Amino acid sequence: MNESGHNGVLSAIIRFSLRFKGVILALALIFLGYSLYSLTKAKYDVFPEFAPPQVTVHAEAPGLSPEQVELLVARPIEAALKGVQGIESMRSVSIQGFSAITVAFKTGSDIYLARQMIAERLSSMAGQLPKGLRPPVMTPLTSSTDVVLVLGLTSDKLSLMDLRTFADWTIKRTLLAVPGVAKIAAFGGDIKQLQIQVRPEKLIQYGISLDEVLAVARGATGVRGAGHIDSENQRITLQPEGQPLSTGQLGRTVLLHKNEANVTLEDVANVTYAPEPPIGAGAIMGKSGIILEVSAQYGANTVEVTRRLEQTLNELRPSLVKQGITLYPALFRPADFVETAIHNIRSSLLLGSILVVIILFLFLFNLRIAAISCTAIPLSLLAAVTVLEHMGYSLNTMTLGGLAIAIGEVVDDAVIDVENIFRRLRENRHSDSPRHVLRVVFDASIEVRSAVVYATFAVVLVFIPVLTISGVAGRIFAPLGTAYILAILASLGVALTVTPALCLLLLGKKDLSEKESPIARWLKERYRANLLKVERHPKVIVTLSSVLIISVFAIIPFLRGEFLPELKEGNFIVHMTAAPGTSLQESLRIGRHVTNELLKLPFVNSVAQRVGRAEKGEESRGPNSGELNVSLKPGKLPENASQRIRDVMSEFPGITYSVKTFLSERIEETISGYTASVVVNIFGDNLDVLAEKTQEVAAVLGGMKGTREVQVQSPPESPQLVIRLREADIARWGFESGDIIDAISTAYQGDIAGQIYERDRVFDVSVILDPKDRRSITEIGSLPLRNPSGTFIFLRQIADIYEAS
Repeated sequence: MNESGHNGVLSAIIRFSLRFKGVILALALIFLGYSLYSLTKAKYDVFPEFAPPQVTVHAEAPGLSPEQVELLVARPIEAALKGVQGIESMRSVSIQGFSAITVAFKTGSDIYLARQMIAERLSSMAGQLPKGLRPPVMTPLTSSTDVVLVLGLTSDKLSLMDLRTFADWTIKRTLLAVPGVAKIAAFGGDIKQLQIQVRPEKLIQYGISLDEVLAVARGATGVRGAGHIDSENQRITLQPEGQPLSTGQLGRTVLLHKNEANVTLEDVANVTYAPEPPIGAGAIMGKSGIILEVSAQYGANTVEVTRRLEQTLNELRPSLVKQGITLYPALFRPADFVETAIHNIRSSLLLGSILVVIILFLFLFNLRIAAISCTAIPLSLLAAVTVLEHMGYSLNTMTLGGLAIAIGEVVDDAVIDVENIFRRLRENRHSDSPRHVLRVVFDASIEVRSAVVYATFAVVLVFIPVLTISGVAGRIFAPLGTAYILAILASLGVALTVTPALCLLLLGKKDLSEKESPIARWLKERYRANLLKVERHPKVIVTLSSVLIISVFAIIPFLRGEFLPELKEGNFIVHMTAAPGTSLQESLRIGRHVTNELLKLPFVNSVAQRVGRAEKGEESRGPNSGELNVSLKPGKLPENASQRIRDVMSEFPGITYSVKTFLSERIEETISGYTASVVVNIFGDNLDVLAEKTQEVAAVLGGMKGTREVQVQSPPESPQLVIRLREADIARWGFESGDIIDAISTAYQGDIAGQIYERDRVFDVSVILDPKDRRSITEIGSLPLRNPSGTFIFLRQIADIYEAS
């Protein structure tokens, strides 16, 4: 086995495999077991991590208009972050009371170092933002497809405030304790507050200002430590008690003591539990409720986290039933898509193996040959999975797709090798001077070595360009190419080691069929006849081939191009936007009608609506904008499902909409920041001109052939009521403009005075006007203000109040 021509690395590998076939097969079994173990530890996800390293900063600015948020909050934060090393792009979205700044770093940047640098810059911003605003914070670190579960809660027994309290303090707490969960955003319900709802006429009657009510409320609420006493031999902690713990106790808090009489909070205000001013809402199947959107931590296993969450929810079910709460556990479940992909590749693997066995048996009439060839499929694919797992890749749509494509090719190298070995062994049996079986198997493997290696590397080279794609496309498709290449290279390794060893073991001393397959014999006859005909007319064949090639290239410009095909995920996200200024209640009303129509479609399983944004959530939407999660029934989905949903949406005039799958939305949002295939940005300093030009551009785009769902992401400003203070009147009455603005904010936005505790639950105490005095814009001018000398005037006496848009 050391003859000339049989030297080299590949020859040495084959020689070793044949000489120590027992060792090779034992190692193959050990590796198979380790690969199966690695498969149980592999991470499963919907898609590869396609977003660049990025950090999102949220800044809450209650009460500020979008322009004020942009100028006073977003721009200072952007200016502070611009100098951070490694930033590739930065974008921000500002709405009323909220701004979200997304900072994208260069590919390959350390995301944890990036977050540390952002945190340092944010910590240095103290004093640079308007007084009273909450400091900006980074959102938890999540992956591109961060949502792992969307669930809903409704109840016929509990109020929306009680339902939200249970969700916040029981369900969210429990789910956040599940390993792998990063955050939970809650839409809908009423957040419980203990509100001191001031009645303006009572302030005038008792001569008390809004500031005094706020100051007393702040002094009465909250928990404070009182220190300790050190005696000669022990330390005794002081624990004061007696702070108000109920609405009645807080209502009896003294505001003013005069002439041996007390004026209490309940004399000038309604002290009661009430919902804080909402910024979002939710509905499930047209019924108001709460939607919880659960996001996974960066790098978490989507399937594993989902199963842990579902196990936890099952443990909570008795408590939910006892409370009269209906749970919708899977309004959106990305793990379904992953599990379907895994099931499909298992089916493909099984079907591919069966087909290989059948084809090889039909052509070679030998089950042992088919069995030897089929060993390449599990060994190659499991080897690829093991390497992918060690490289940090997850099993997702793309990596599983690469393995599925490779199924038909990983067996090729083994088939070439085993077929040639089988043929040479059969010829050796009929030889006058038969050689040793080991020599025959070795020579037969060496004979096709070049063909096997060259063919393998030719296929690998075809996929190399996929690995060089840059940007989001590269991060999506590179894992597919990597999985495919690893599987093909693993199949080459199997063909050079395991296949020769198995051939020597199973074919070397066994009887080999002498009968040629009828199918092979029939094909040979037809092929020989056709080959002779082709050889007689080479010019005709070359001409026809050239025409065919030219025709193919001519058709290419007419083919429709898409970044990704529309995957059958079983869910659609419908973005729905009404006119600026639309209230939460009106958006919910429209959503209920849309939900009812969508539920009439035979393939729709459930519809859940989210309006506005969630507290500490990722979305930056106003009350006129929201999403519908449309979950489809399992099974075969109609090809025109998205179009039929669009047809339903088109029946509702006055709203703009778009219909997306979850993956396409996340990819588009990563690329541009918006959920659209094509985004046009218009820049300028004049907001009125920008709004005008935006509408003109939208009109032009809407008239172009092939466009649909043209949306204006920055629509004309919502209606506003301008309160312009008159400087002369402020000075005449002795006011400070800042005190007046604070009073307006307290009256209509509410001012947090402190917290009140119920066991382990904490609720804000807010000072705000009585709800009936906050419903009419004509009543704003009647807000009473007391100047330093004790004189009461109304807001209209020192300010011009008019509507603007």
